[in-house]
This record gives sequence, structure tokens and C-alpha cells, in this order.
Amino acid sequence: MFRIRSVLLTFLLFAASLAYAQQYPNHPVRIIVGFAVGSGPDIQARAVAQQLSIEFGQSFYVENRVGANGTIAARAVTQSGPDGYTLLYSSSSISPTPFIYKKLGFDIFTDLKPIATVGILDGVLMLVDAKSAIKSVPEFIASAKKQPVMYGSPGIGNILHLATEMFKQKAGIAMDHIPYKGASEVMTGLLGGSVQVMFVTPPSVMGLIRDGRVRPLAFTGTKFFAPLPDVPLLKDLIPGYEPIGSWGMFFAPGKTPDAIVDRLNAAIRGSLKSPAVAEVMQRDGYFPDDRSARATADFFHSEVRRMENAVNAAKIDPI
Repeated sequence: MFRIRSVLLTFLLFAASLAYAQQYPNHPVRIIVGFAVGSGPDIQARAVAQQLSIEFGQSFYVENRVGANGTIAARAVTQSGPDGYTLLYSSSSISPTPFIYKKLGFDIFTDLKPIATVGILDGVLMLVDAKSAIKSVPEFIASAKKQPVMYGSPGIGNILHLATEMFKQKAGIAMDHIPYKGASEVMTGLLGGSVQVMFVTPPSVMGLIRDGRVRPLAFTGTKFFAPLPDVPLLKDLIPGYEPIGSWGMFFAPGKTPDAIVDRLNAAIRGSLKSPAVAEVMQRDGYFPDDRSARATADFFHSEVRRMENAVNAAKIDPI
């Protein structure tokens, strides 16, 4: 009898969850982005949000909460109700954070539930100021062995910080790190001469590259970056360099019902086929993803574990 009651209760809870999901959403949905307005994650989140608003007939709007590699935004989402009305959009910079911050404030595996991966970028760009005399990675390494080099990143433990540290170690050079609040501030430092090199995701810098203000020396991916096919791969120039890229992903609070997560997953995957979103992704070199919610969670967990190895390899002490 107890077993029958347990099965019946499970069925009733599932039915209630499904009914709730079918009515979702019945008021505006907030998407918190942990990066600045105009950044790659912000542009992507807004493009998808517009399509979700059309799909559901409710407003999906973006709110930016910048800082700490996206963890300020993530913490706000984990503290929100698990009802699908507060979502997180983050880049891969969130994946190393459990190994960077001693007091993260949430459990990255249980307090966040992955919904869908919007796009995957195979690598990031290594840039110098176009006014620099350096035109290749070998020239950069030779210069760095003769005189001090400063590099900037959007903060300790950021995916771009890890990419640069791995380059520094494999190239056998010394570089001093200046952490900034965001990639746009790093770019200001690069153009102003405060730093000599930066690693960056392409979306926010393609215009500067086209205008001839910055010079890409290499791409950290496994294959050539389609919009810039003449830029060499760092793995081909530096023996042992492990390719490192980026991605964008939607999350919900950890206890959000699976029925809502699955519904959002289907809608987000559908939005990637719209011309407006596809144009944004293709322009910036991202490949649209088509994973289920469960596959997205598996991918996220594997990425976090991979970044644990990267943090250890870069010898970054938790802060």
C-alpha cells in the first residue's frame, strides 16, 4: 500500500509540475548577465531574449550585474525563487570560479541548473596594439625575454586569465598580470599602453580589428577562426599549449522544476535558428549548440572539472 501511495504521489507531483510549466510564463522573466552591456555575453543574451519574448508572448529582459567573473550575477540567481522567472546567462568564465574563490557563496553544481548552451567558441584571440612593432607570436616571445611585459585580464581566474597564464608557462616567459573589472577596461589599457597584450573573446573586438586599431597574433582554438582565417593557431606555435575557448549558457536556480527547464531548453534551441540570433552567433564565430537540458548539464559539469585542471596547471592560488 505504501508503495502504491508513493507512486501516486510522484505521479501527482509530476502532473502538477507539468501543468505549471504549460502555464509558464505568465509574467515577465528577468535574465541576469554577469558582464557589461555590449560585451559578448550581453549581446548574445539580448538576442535570445528577444526571440523568447516573441515565442512566449511575455517580456524576457536583461539585467546586468557585473563583477567577479560572473559570480555576483550567479549568486543573485541562486537566491531567487526556483520558478523560472529569474535566469542567469553566463560565459565559460563561471566554470573555474569554485577553484578561484574560497567563499563563492553558492554550490555551482547544486544551486544552478543548466538550461541550454547558446553557442560555443572554439578559442579566444591574442591581441596587441596595432601600433606595436610586434607582428607575430615568436616576435612577442623574443621581446618578452628581453624586457618586462604587462598583460591584462578581466580578473583573477577569468577564462582569459587562465588562457594567458597557460601561454606564459608554455612559452617560458615572464609576464606581470594587471586584473581589470572587465574586458573593455583591459582594451582601454592595451590601447593606452598600460598593458602590452591581452587575450579576449572575439565579439567585442572584431570592430577594432577591422578598423586596424588592434592586431591579432594568434587564436587559441583547435581550428582556424573563420572570420580571421589568416590568424595562426597558438597550439601550432607553442608546443604543449592546450586549446581553450568559450561558450554561453543559460541557467536557472537549482530547484527549478525540470518541466520548466525542458520547456526553456526547447525554446532557446529554437531561437538559435532565427536569422537574428544566427547572425549574431556567426558574426562572432560561435557555433550554435543543440543539446538537451540533460546533455547541457553533463557538458557544464565536464567543463568545470576541466577548468579545475587548468587552474591547477596555471598555479593560481584561490583568493
